[in-house]
This record gives sequence, structure tokens and C-alpha cells, in this order.
Amino acid sequence: MKQNLIFLLVDQQQKACITDNQRCKTPYLDTLMAESICFENTHCVNAVCSPSRASLITGMLPHNHGMIDCAHTVPEYRAKYDQSLDTLPNALKEEGYHMAYYGKWHIERSFRLDKFGFDDYMTEKDLPKNNLTPIDKVIVKSNGYMDKTICGVYKEGVETTEEYFIYDKGIEFIERHREDENPFCVFMSTYAPHDPYAIPRDIYQMYDPDEILLPPSWDDNLSDRPNVYRRIRSVWQGMTKQDYQKTIACYYGYTTLVDMQIGRLVQYLKKNDLYDNTTIVYTTDHGDMAGAHGMFCKGVTPFEEVYHIPFTIKPGKAGMEPGNCDVHASTVDIAPTVLELLRLRPLKGHIDGESLLPYCHGRNGEDKISFAEFQGQRYAYTQRIVWKGHYKYVFNGFDYDEFYNLQNDPYELKNEIDNSDYQVHVHELAREMWNKIKETKDDCLLNAEYVMLRFAPVGPEKQEATGDFNIYNKPF
Repeated sequence: MKQNLIFLLVDQQQKACITDNQRCKTPYLDTLMAESICFENTHCVNAVCSPSRASLITGMLPHNHGMIDCAHTVPEYRAKYDQSLDTLPNALKEEGYHMAYYGKWHIERSFRLDKFGFDDYMTEKDLPKNNLTPIDKVIVKSNGYMDKTICGVYKEGVETTEEYFIYDKGIEFIERHREDENPFCVFMSTYAPHDPYAIPRDIYQMYDPDEILLPPSWDDNLSDRPNVYRRIRSVWQGMTKQDYQKTIACYYGYTTLVDMQIGRLVQYLKKNDLYDNTTIVYTTDHGDMAGAHGMFCKGVTPFEEVYHIPFTIKPGKAGMEPGNCDVHASTVDIAPTVLELLRLRPLKGHIDGESLLPYCHGRNGEDKISFAEFQGQRYAYTQRIVWKGHYKYVFNGFDYDEFYNLQNDPYELKNEIDNSDYQVHVHELAREMWNKIKETKDDCLLNAEYVMLRFAPVGPEKQEATGDFNIYNKPF
């Protein structure tokens, strides 16, 4: 019998908030994770929504699926999803699953989820809008820009929230198909805990802002990091310490709001004898700074708060035993891992990811890396990030690079890029970057051979010229 499948996809969830010292109150998620395979070293492929979400369903890096920036922020020529690609939901549909998607889509521009195999869906375009009564807000002001509400508290209760509605829709879909011969698959995709972190008063009262501990990197002066990080941090300079604590409390509370919905879902599944025969995947597109290095939200900042993401699978009774897998993993590995676990057909064609199950069964993952690419946002920053062992290398096309020893410096307070003791590792990870760029045919960066572009620690080594490249390199 095929397993039912539920995807719990949240937006902008920092992993440490739900795993380190239990900062967020998430009792239902804690229980679910204890019964899950937890991939502890998973990093997203990109720091913004659409690229990572498209990578999740295709197993492809952003430059290969085309959605290299958020669909709503740039014109189509700057980010165009390749509709010809096979996807996780298409594979599930072909295997006979009843398919549904409720909540934030934000993968491509058509909003035609039937083309991806979904029988029923409701995305951000169609979700009902509730009128909320604000009680408190933290507003960020910048000269000449519109005011930004970063967090807030409102009077209405949990039952009025978008998250409650999304899980209601998911449960209703399961109820319609729970006795069918074919299995069901439903994606429940919440906006929470994405900014603005707006939550019901009842949840806010679960946290005391005065007791919120600021991140260890909160007052980092970023003096040895690219200047753009300091420019971004200046956006938050008008916030007081109390504003930071209140904002973090709201971020935590937004995570708790989702946790409550997970509790409702699990209770329903157990009551209807569905839990043991249902695989539940929990993950996010990317994280959130949540006060780290004095910032909120996400973007060109390459820190762990943004890139280190939760990825867990609660297997059904015919699946693997719960436990931790510490191999370096990536968003592009999620789809092939889920398909292999469910014993379903793999994604068609070449993909950039791979199933992680062999590493759970003992394959040596010492040389496996995590890799991320960031082409942008509107200012078109270029970054590539490599994780190997406990080292992390950041190639910044717009400024000098970064290198961190995450074992000794987990909060990334010191950039070791010029430290002579680390140069062997810097060069090793830079070569890993070029290897991944070659392997995944990231030709735009691979062919950056022009003399004005040669500032990585090491280059990509010799490669074959493509197209008419040689006509610009006259023999002498």
C-alpha cells in the first residue's frame, strides 16, 4: 500500500529557533520531530522564496530551473521558470495520488497548479483576507521610503488566521479522500513566520519580550564583512533593544501559531487512524535573521540564520526508523529523498540533487557538500556558498569573500578569509565551488574568464571554450 503524504511547508523559518534551547514554544513540532528522520545539516539553495521553492519541487539549482529571483519582484526576463521540467508533484500524480495544495505558492507566475498535477488548490491569490484590529506594532522608518511594519499584535483569535484556514482546507481534503483506494498528498504552505510577524494577542501573551535573549551576534559591528551588510544593518538603527525583543517575540509567536495547526492536524490523523500510514515532511524555503547581526528578514546576508533550514520526514509504519542524519544536504535533495522513501519513480532527466537515504544507511558522506547560489534580488548581488565539514566559504562577486569555521565560531562573528591558517581550506572550498559550477553547467559564472573578473581565491582551471569565445581572445 502506498503511503499518504503531507508536506508542511513554512516560510522563512530559522532552524535554530525551533531546535536550539527551545526558544520557540513548539510542543507539537517537537513531538513530530522526535518521530522523524531529521537531516540536521540541510541548507537552502537560495535566500529568497521563489528560487528555493522551485528547487524543492524540481531537484534543480536556480540557474537550471530559471526562477533565480522572486516572481513578484522582477520582470519575467529576470526570472523565468522552465515549465518543461519534471517535478515532485507531477511524479506523485503519475503514481496515482490525489493531489492538493493550499497556501503560499510563489514558485512561478502562472498560478496554474493543475499543470503541476494538483487536483485542488488555493494559493495566495485566492486566500480570504481578514480585517484585523491592531493592538501594537513595531514600525521601521527610512527616509523617503514607506514605513515598514516589521511585527505586530492584533485582537482577533487564532481561528481567524490564514494559517488556521490553510490547515482547515488540508484536513477537509484528507477527509474527502481518506477512504479512497488511492493515497492522498496535500501541501499545507503557510506564510508564517514570514515578516511582518503579526500574531494574535493570545499567542503574544505566551512570550514575555523582556525575557527574550538577543542573539549572541546582535551587536556584531560587521567590520570585517562586506560593506553592504553594514548598509543593510543601518536600516534597523532606529530600533531600541526593547523593539528587538518585541519583534523576536512576535517571530517566535508566529512559529507557535503554525505549531498549533500541526497539533490540530496530527490529532485529526490519529483520531482517524491515518497517522501511521502517512509520511509527513516538514521544511521551509529559507530562514530569517531574527535579530542576528542586528538584522531581520533575509537576502544577501549569507549567515546560518538564513541558510540553515529544518528538513524532517516522519515516515509511515512501512518506512525507516526515526533518527538523525548529519550529512550535508540541500533543498535540491528533498524531492529525490521523498520519492525514494515512498518507493516511487524518480524525477525524470538529470537533476542537481540526490536521495539522502543511502547516507542514512551508512554511505560515507564525508566529502558531500552543501551548495547555494544567490543571483540577486533587484540589485543583482552574486554569491555562491559552499559548506564542507565545519567550514563555510562565501564567494561575493560584489565585495571581498568570507570564510567561517562554524565549529569554533557558530555565530559567524569573525571572517577568516585572510587568515593564513585557513588558506588551504579556503582554496579547497573555492575549488569545490568551481566543481559544482561545472557539474551543474552554471556557464555564466564558469565563463567569467575575463581579466577584470578574476578575483576568486582560485580559478576554475582549464576548460573548453564555448561558442565564439575564442574570437575575443586573439592569439599573440
